[in-house]
Amino acid sequence: MRAGIGYDVHPLIQGRRLVLGGVDIPFHLGLGGHSDGDVLTHAIMDALLGAAALPDIGTHFPPDDPRYKGASSLSLLREVRVLLLKKGFSITNVDVTVIAERPRVAPFVADMRRQLGQLLDISPQRIGIKATTNEGLGFLGRGEGIAAIAVALVEGPPGD
Repeated sequence: MRAGIGYDVHPLIQGRRLVLGGVDIPFHLGLGGHSDGDVLTHAIMDALLGAAALPDIGTHFPPDDPRYKGASSLSLLREVRVLLLKKGFSITNVDVTVIAERPRVAPFVADMRRQLGQLLDISPQRIGIKATTNEGLGFLGRGEGIAAIAVALVEGPPGD
């Protein structure tokens, strides 16, 4: 078994939709970024890649590559899953904490778990998603952005 940790943060900006865990969340601001800015999914990708000792998402999906402008992070996560499968890894579970003052994430967690579980081919019960605030401290506490931290556990290839 191998564990990996992922982290991502993006600013909240006007004129973008807010996507977390592949779910559109009604809010007047969205996450900036080259792709759809889904920090939750980005953190999961980096955690999975780290568990497999592979380079980070910026290496696989460079932010200056026009192919990924506005890309669905779920599509990128699918590519990460395929890469891990080709290397002989299977995904055991993921656990994510979203750090945001607003909006409330809890009402959308079940949909996120269902969608991510289907994409990763694991039970939604193997996906933990929690939300917390930054208690008003720093740029996250001022509501200027959203961050996510993820941990993933994968089973390595035989003989690894």
